[in-house]
Amino acid sequence: MITREQAWDLLCEFTKSEGLRKHALAVETCVTAYACKFGGDELLWSVTALLHDFDWEIHPTLEEHPQKGEAILAERGVDDEIRRAILSHANHTGVPRESQLERTLYACDELAGFITAISYVKTHRSVFEVDVPSVKKKMKDKAFARSVNRQDILDGAQELEVPLEEHIDFCVKAMQGRAEELGLKGTA
Repeated sequence: MITREQAWDLLCEFTKSEGLRKHALAVETCVTAYACKFGGDELLWSVTALLHDFDWEIHPTLEEHPQKGEAILAERGVDDEIRRAILSHANHTGVPRESQLERTLYACDELAGFITAISYVKTHRSVFEVDVPSVKKKMKDKAFARSVNRQDILDGAQELEVPLEEHIDFCVKAMQGRAEELGLKGTA
């Protein structure tokens, strides 16, 4: 089993963008919080979340990501369960989400990015200013954070069998607990 430190090093080897690294940390934060809630293997879930987009900078198209990244992970000896979960987080791969880990990764990916984007436009650029109503309001604004797939957020909560409001609140609170590391603590 790959360690978290090895996963972080692998992420940093392929991901130079601070924003993408922070996205990986945000998704990890939400997914690991759910591991605690659902009784999942925290290390397994953490590593999977950290690595889910590790190849995006070198494979920035749907034809390549995450399929070509999965091959790199296989070469590096990363567990099948992690690689399968990473493949399943992208609808276009055709890999169905079967495990709780797979459903959780999918449910947290777009939402973590969306919460981050909302944090950046708040007065103090802080995740502590984000709440369920602000997320739901921004979801209706199609011009805001256009690259975030709102349907994936809705479908993710549904697949997780967690009401949307509860899912949003859970992820916001998880990210608040790691705000400084995520760069979302804000200004005073």
